[in-house]
Amino acid sequence: MRAVLVANRGEIACRILATVRRLGLRGIAVYSDEDAQAAHVATADEAHWLGDARAYLDAERIVAVARAAGADAIHPGYGFLAEDAAFAGAVSAAGVGWIGPPPEAIAAMGDKIAAKRAAERAGVPVVPGVHEPGLDDAGLRKAAGEVGFPLLVKAAAGGGGRGMRVVDDPDALETGVFDDAVAAARREASAAFGSDALLLERLIERPRHIEVQVLADRDGGVAAVGDRECSLQRRHQKIVEEAPAPGLDATRAAMADAAVAVARACGYEGAGTVEFVRSGVDGAWYFLEMNTRLQVEHPVTELVTGVDLVAWQLWIVEGARIDPALDRPEPRGHAVEARVTAEDPAHGFLPTGGRITGLVWPEAASGRAPHEIVSGRAPHEVVSGRAPHEAGPDGVRVDAGVRAGDVVSTAYDSLLGKVIAHGATREQALDRLDRALAGTRILGVETSVGYLRRLLAHPRVRAGDLDTGLLAAAPELAAQPLDSGALVAASLGRLATLERAAGGDPFGADGWRVGVPAPIRWRAHSGDRVVDVAVRGSTRDASVVLDEAPAHRARLVEACEFAGVGARELLAEVDGRARRYGFHADDDEVWIELDGAAWRVSWVGELAAARGDEGGEAVGPLLAPMPGTVTAVRAEAGAVVGRGDPVVVVEAMKMEHAVPAPVDGVVAELRVRNGDHVAMGQVLAVVEPREEAG
Repeated sequence: MRAVLVANRGEIACRILATVRRLGLRGIAVYSDEDAQAAHVATADEAHWLGDARAYLDAERIVAVARAAGADAIHPGYGFLAEDAAFAGAVSAAGVGWIGPPPEAIAAMGDKIAAKRAAERAGVPVVPGVHEPGLDDAGLRKAAGEVGFPLLVKAAAGGGGRGMRVVDDPDALETGVFDDAVAAARREASAAFGSDALLLERLIERPRHIEVQVLADRDGGVAAVGDRECSLQRRHQKIVEEAPAPGLDATRAAMADAAVAVARACGYEGAGTVEFVRSGVDGAWYFLEMNTRLQVEHPVTELVTGVDLVAWQLWIVEGARIDPALDRPEPRGHAVEARVTAEDPAHGFLPTGGRITGLVWPEAASGRAPHEIVSGRAPHEVVSGRAPHEAGPDGVRVDAGVRAGDVVSTAYDSLLGKVIAHGATREQALDRLDRALAGTRILGVETSVGYLRRLLAHPRVRAGDLDTGLLAAAPELAAQPLDSGALVAASLGRLATLERAAGGDPFGADGWRVGVPAPIRWRAHSGDRVVDVAVRGSTRDASVVLDEAPAHRARLVEACEFAGVGARELLAEVDGRARRYGFHADDDEVWIELDGAAWRVSWVGELAAARGDEGGEAVGPLLAPMPGTVTAVRAEAGAVVGRGDPVVVVEAMKMEHAVPAPVDGVVAELRVRNGDHVAMGQVLAVVEPREEAG
């Protein structure tokens, strides 16, 4: 093997390419129109254009590119075509190596009904329920009475929580609730997976989601490389994972045996994951499904075992046999991973988007050096240095797929990167991960970083008392109130911009301006909060009043640029406490970040006292409710509008959202045009009250 094409994008493409290149192989990337400047393209030795945003699903095109580029093998990553048996077969038929299991194994495990039957034949317990192919609605109703309530209506194909409905009402068959759940699950499954086949499972109370990593060679050798805890989920999708799973005791060995049995039962080859569900009430555990690919959370296993799973995927394709030492290795400490996503937890984890104007990942990750490669027991063996599957000197690893200046599109998965921490104990790993997230600075896009820190601090998470319902039971974690100190620092940043415009340069080495006219007033909007801000003085000595509360004494100690598009780090002292903030300003919108949490602040109604008006004016900004596209502008600048009149229409997720005027008044500013792409929370227009506008 000399060249590997990675049929994916984002952080997983970067991760795979890192091992490919460090094994001395040529790494080939593919990209869509939206990804021409993406990080994975820059990481590869060469990159080839595929087409529009959907091109990562074009199997024929990918195979043709692989052959034209001289690729010896294709690595599918995860998602897209990774678990498509037809694609795997097409790759092999074209004479290109497939870095994954045989198509037959993918097909067998991809159908949940067939997978459960295979597990049963292997003597592995499955969740009680009805797992029969071809059940119509009448058959499902009959089966529901046999399974009992509460139960889970579940798509037979796919995963990720789609095509899944919980029915817990014992009277659901009589009230129609069950029928509605079946209809909704069928629609969702059909749209997501092209199949509306369903199965029924008894709902497990306080379930834990535990999985076992397996590696299998072409000669029947199978190893259970370790287990992972994946119970912290939102909408049935994981956000924090760890290895090993805490508190399994004797269950750990039994699950490892079951995972090996399932892999052997389907003739598995390569890296795969066997998933189980364990009751938090009686400890009973059952086979859930098998993922026939590399998992997003594979780094936690790598950190506690020292095994490069991507390298082993390549070696297995070349004919390497499983090393017995890979089977059930003793974990070396503990590792925890947090998925950093472009989502807004405060609004149901809706996907966000926009340009990343500032980006800093934890510093330790950037210090990893290349490692040396020699021939040895396997086709290639790592012998020194720090490799892609290892952590930095303080136990932190980052697998990222974006860079400063990148545009985050809602056309793809919201994952930006993963921050992983390793420690001698679970407590140390959690502490290191929290510190690493505090050092993760992302501006320009709403992310989950602040939420992840609050989740890691939750008493049940710290105690290892986990189940898949924990996030839903703690909705208070989603709120991220605007930090007053951060707003004061943002005000200093804005004041500095005004000072520069007046002739000074507070960001330079010696250009502080003292005599800025005072006071300056504006209104700050961040999320659902509106704050009247009044600032007197200069950036060297300012008095900042928020909503007529007691004044904050503040000064801007220093400011410097960091990785981004005009982003700066502010060292601001507020009420005698100096802290570092990430800051980016763009017209009347700024991003301010503190210890990983970031806020978008829109300034409207700025009024200098020199103009003779000491009062703040009530104006109304119109904010985009979701990332999307402007499909209509109903009122131009200068138009008179009434409260509730639509001003701009934004289309998002195939639905149109009319954004109304918040007050009776005049459209003072219109900041978008028809066809513009907008980020959630972006100011679309500003409406001034009629009496003030006139």
